[in-house]
Amino acid sequence: EGVSDIRDESDREGMRIVVEIKRDANAMVILNRLYKYTQMEISLGIILLAIANGRPVVLNLKQILEHFIAHRKEVILRRTKFDLRRAEERAHILEGLKKALDFLDEIIELIRSSADPKDAKERLVEEFEFSDAQAQAILDMRLQRLTGLEREKINSEYEDLIKNIERFKAILSNPPMVMQIIRDETSNIQAEYGDDRRTEILEEEGEIDLEDLIAEEDMVVTISHRGYIKRNPITLYRAQRRGGKGLMGVKIKEEDFVKSLFVASSHDYLLFFTTEGRVHWKKVHEIPEAGRAARGKAIVNLLNLRKGERVATTLSVRDFGAAKYLVMATKNGLVKKTELSLFSNPRSIGIAAIKINEDDELIDVKMSSGDQDILLSTRQGKCIRFHETDLRPMGRVAAGNIGIRLADGDQVVGMEVLTEGATVLTVTEKGYGKRTRMDEFRVQARGGKGIFLIKCTEKNGTVVGSCQVKDHDEVMIITEHGMIIRVRARDISVIGRNTQGVKLIHLEEGQRVVGLAKVVED
Repeated sequence: EGVSDIRDESDREGMRIVVEIKRDANAMVILNRLYKYTQMEISLGIILLAIANGRPVVLNLKQILEHFIAHRKEVILRRTKFDLRRAEERAHILEGLKKALDFLDEIIELIRSSADPKDAKERLVEEFEFSDAQAQAILDMRLQRLTGLEREKINSEYEDLIKNIERFKAILSNPPMVMQIIRDETSNIQAEYGDDRRTEILEEEGEIDLEDLIAEEDMVVTISHRGYIKRNPITLYRAQRRGGKGLMGVKIKEEDFVKSLFVASSHDYLLFFTTEGRVHWKKVHEIPEAGRAARGKAIVNLLNLRKGERVATTLSVRDFGAAKYLVMATKNGLVKKTELSLFSNPRSIGIAAIKINEDDELIDVKMSSGDQDILLSTRQGKCIRFHETDLRPMGRVAAGNIGIRLADGDQVVGMEVLTEGATVLTVTEKGYGKRTRMDEFRVQARGGKGIFLIKCTEKNGTVVGSCQVKDHDEVMIITEHGMIIRVRARDISVIGRNTQGVKLIHLEEGQRVVGLAKVVED
């Protein structure tokens, strides 16, 4: 992705590969992917197996250096001991020669009067107290060593040997001197045999993820009835007062209409829940950004959907590890609570989120803490509020429990996980709406028939959705022809449950409202 062409321009002068990238592609990201997914960069595994102290062991770099230094110490100590022994032996011989030169005439007379070399050696040992080695060295000495010059050489050699013996003994008794010898000898080897390194050691550059190069900002994501999706920065939509006409947010075909709209960070995960009860994953920044009047890209080209599978609702998630739940509601009034962590492993074909019965479909999914109140609203203006503890956590493939018992022809159109200090905003298909205080919705047992949410008449039509809002919140109302109006919640009247509401958006003849979404401010 992002590569338009690859050319091999290698010749006799060397290797050259040219990778041409598309205009909107990021070169660093593509280079990182080439390193990661091709043979452009490879890793060579090594095992530092060695024989240490007579046993095969796997060592790290520090241990290898420690063993090498210990080996060098042993070599130097053994070498020094050998040199010391040889020096002491030679010094002993020179001491005998020096003594012989002092008694030169007597020793010559002794040798001349001896019967044979053996007799001469024994007499030297007995009369002059020479050792066997010294006596043999005297007998082996050539006559030229008797000159004065040779005497000086013997004295000079003896003095040098005494100095070396002292140095050898110092090395054997002083470990720091041994370490300094190792340093000096290593430096000498480097100076004599070292050459320039042919490979280059560089700091490893961390992997560049495409997301690292994308600014984190709130995006408006819209999905049409026929499955087209796009995103736009939220700053494109300015707030208007109640009763305004709105501005063109989506340009679509006459037979299509905007089905859902929500706001999420560009770095959030998108969970696409389908009407068949399955869930797919995408990042918000992976959704194509299109112009405000463009219809976007078909979801089937982004997700691996089954034949006939449609996206029912979407949810933005930042952290799957949080101790939270997903509460799901179906058209026929079933609800289910499942741990969020069960959805942390995406698959290309999606996974099951809820078991859907025949003639039913998933209509909404919300995130909860596990200890909140749930509000279900229906098309005919009924609602029920019950505590979330009435729902026990279930697995992904479970069908759920009855949340509200519906009248004939009625169906659930929305679900909210309630928070303190909010009001419930209800919008009808003919552009009417209202806010209602939370305390007007008493808590009931799950599975009841509910109470009135709004009074539905021919004037205001049936309910298209409801959501909880606070005074500083803003909501977006969408018509089937793609018109969008952004309204401040504080501009919408707060009135009782059994009322029709006030006009929120001016509709052209034949238009109707199909949905609403709350703008979440950081």
